[in-house]
Amino acid sequence: MSAVCCAAVEQTVAEDVHVPWWKDRAVLIPAASGVAFLAGLIGEWTGVGIVALVLFWTGLLLGASTFAPGALRQLFTRRKVGIGLLMTISAVGAVILGYVAEAAALAFLYSIAEALEDKAMDRAHAGLRALLKLVPETATVIEDGTTHTVPGRSLQIGQTLLVRPGERLPTDGTVRSGRSSLDTSTITGESIPVEVAPGDEVLAGSINNSGALEVEATAAGTDNSLTTIVDLVEQAQAEKGERARLADRIARPLVPGVIVLAVVVALVGSLFGDPELWITRALIVLVAASPCALGIAVPVTVVSAIGSASRFGVVIKSGAAFERFGGIRHLAVDKTGTLTRNQPTVARVITIPRAAPEDVLSWAASLEQHSTHPLAAAIVAAVPDATPAAGVTETAGHGITGSLSTGTITVGSPRWLRSGELADEVEALESDGMTVVVVHRDQAPVGAIGVRDELRPEVPEVISTLAERAVGVTMLTGDNVRTAHTLAAQAGISDVQAELRPEDKAGAVAALSRTRPTAMIGDGINDAPALAAADVGIAMGATGSDAAIESADIAFTGNDLRLLPQALAHARQGRRIINQNIVLSLLIIIVLLPLAITGVLGLAAVVLVHELAEVVVILNGLRAARTRTPRPAALVGRP
Repeated sequence: MSAVCCAAVEQTVAEDVHVPWWKDRAVLIPAASGVAFLAGLIGEWTGVGIVALVLFWTGLLLGASTFAPGALRQLFTRRKVGIGLLMTISAVGAVILGYVAEAAALAFLYSIAEALEDKAMDRAHAGLRALLKLVPETATVIEDGTTHTVPGRSLQIGQTLLVRPGERLPTDGTVRSGRSSLDTSTITGESIPVEVAPGDEVLAGSINNSGALEVEATAAGTDNSLTTIVDLVEQAQAEKGERARLADRIARPLVPGVIVLAVVVALVGSLFGDPELWITRALIVLVAASPCALGIAVPVTVVSAIGSASRFGVVIKSGAAFERFGGIRHLAVDKTGTLTRNQPTVARVITIPRAAPEDVLSWAASLEQHSTHPLAAAIVAAVPDATPAAGVTETAGHGITGSLSTGTITVGSPRWLRSGELADEVEALESDGMTVVVVHRDQAPVGAIGVRDELRPEVPEVISTLAERAVGVTMLTGDNVRTAHTLAAQAGISDVQAELRPEDKAGAVAALSRTRPTAMIGDGINDAPALAAADVGIAMGATGSDAAIESADIAFTGNDLRLLPQALAHARQGRRIINQNIVLSLLIIIVLLPLAITGVLGLAAVVLVHELAEVVVILNGLRAARTRTPRPAALVGRP
């Protein structure tokens, strides 16, 4: 991503301001159109004809202003026809035939339908802002033995950087000197830190936990793994934004077909009969074929379903996302923070025969009270009342040492502390997906502690339920292959892709989406490109990052995965109702067209049938708001 691109993102983000609905012209204009139309009906019923006509014209012009200009622009600039164009032609035809009230009704109903669906959309760019904030504004460069500060974006490949404890890496690079542990959770999503030493690759945005590092930049400040994430999210969101809604996809062949049919009726009829009669019938054909019910039915169904979903903790950001969600057949799921708790805990303690597990754990906790290492928090949480050690010193990348009444205790990674007679057991713990720290007493190994981010308890049931509903599951993770397969086996997932960077996850999701409708669920910044690339992106909202939530189409306000099968069943029910409404709307058009062509029905009768059909599909659409909120234990049952 170039600096120009980054600047454009920042400008877009800065300009993105939330407007409440009562100040939003997109809502106020259709609402005013409806008020004018209803007032016109009242005026007509009370015998004030002129006032009623003015009000009908007001409602017509207000409603049509929300879709007619755009429909005409698309026709003349992009040669594109859609449902808005047919509604515009239908309203004009009704006016030519003298039915202004009916035209006002068409304009109001379609404009409010568009406003409802547009208001359901949320295209915020706060997630991109969150991503860009992870790039440090400045970096420390070492040149000729001295250090100086430069703008982060000016970094070039080959420069040597000094990254002090607590600082973020400004770009990708390779460690040249120093040892430390890095918090890579913002990039890979993994909650457990990574030990690095000379020769190891490091990623932009990672946080240096302990020792100072000298890093050789392998990417420019404006083109690294973090800016790649922003670029991928932008591209995926732009591509998804081009996908037409269901009603528009149906209108694409319908609109030109109806226009051609009306022209044919007018021309052929005029050749063999009264031109005025057949031109009038041609205009009635346009009104008869106007997808009024189709235009209102899908948005009403979607908005009803979205509103009810929010009551059980599922926020669906757009009507298009809801439609796609109902057709999902595969799920890609992130591991850390989604399948797991994202809270590393002590899973197992092993010791030599001459030491007790509780003693080894207590000794380690006595030292780790002085450490800021994420694994230290897990060990201290296991023994919160451990006696603090004296004379504690921490060596970056090696471990921590201190004195207790029982001797000198050292805790560190098996990469730096020998495991002795526990070597085989340490390897078994690592094979079981744990991160291990070794404990020495007086320079001799006495035990080892396995720390793991545990699986959420509801996961196996959820995976089983999804399988019963013919939804396949693939686990995507930046973690190592061994840990990934161990946890996947516990969850009941057989398809696993591990050691993935954010761009790899996005590529994997795109590949899955090419063969079947695929959703992606995740919670971290590293998941943002994959969430945006999926047919439907789902963010775990309670603990998820801003980038994940804003890149997703759906967000869970809680972190209970049992919401997933319930939300999917809800979307499938809504999709069935949408299909019912579409079939009914098309049947109305199919029935009305021959009746309009043959003159059996006049314009008033055609409009009446349309309005009755709209009432039916609206009532049917409101059924999508029905949802049972089962007890948590029942959330994973069949729909």
